[in-house]
Amino acid sequence: MLIESKTILPERTALIRGSGVDIQRFRPSPELDDGPVMATLVARMLRDKGILEFVEASRLLRQQGIQFRAVLVGTPDPDNPTSIPASQLEAWQAEGLVEWWGLNDDIPGVWAQSHIAVLPSAYGEGVPMSLIEAAACGRPIITTDMPGCREIVQHEKNGLLVPVKDSRMLADAIRRLIESPDLRKQMGQEGRKLVEEEFAESVVVSQTLNLYRSMLGEQCPTRS
Repeated sequence: MLIESKTILPERTALIRGSGVDIQRFRPSPELDDGPVMATLVARMLRDKGILEFVEASRLLRQQGIQFRAVLVGTPDPDNPTSIPASQLEAWQAEGLVEWWGLNDDIPGVWAQSHIAVLPSAYGEGVPMSLIEAAACGRPIITTDMPGCREIVQHEKNGLLVPVKDSRMLADAIRRLIESPDLRKQMGQEGRKLVEEEFAESVVVSQTLNLYRSMLGEQCPTRS
């Protein structure tokens, strides 16, 4: 946007995509083959993160007779006006629409149990760390066609992009991956490859240091 508005010159810009992920900690693992497919959303429990659309997509799929687990991992953020109260999350859980796991510090373990990563965000993210981590763990992603989200998802390659605030399209995408284990595996492999090439911590650190060196020029100290 800044380049298009001629606020800054292209040659004076550098884009580093995300803060990087530890690809040794976040590693691919085979899908668990016992029990129903698990679609997981890891985020703060905010309406802006697409929680309502995820719950409604779960409702639509259950009405269609689709058996799967819809899991929410994260906590409300009372300081955010779009935060969803715990009472509502518990009510959805009691209704059988979702499982709310709350805070979980073992995110690699969460993705190891999951088959699909979902984040139907309704606002411009950075590059969502939860999706980078999911891709690093070899999980296919369903997210919205929004800035940030589409940085980590190449549609039909390592995941699916759906319109913002469209529960029906979200449900269709989830159903497609539930019913396509080979596609999940293929997309998961592509996601891992993308992270290794563009979002790994070592890649981001190298890009950052190279930027500093190019700016400092001869003033930049070198290792002896």
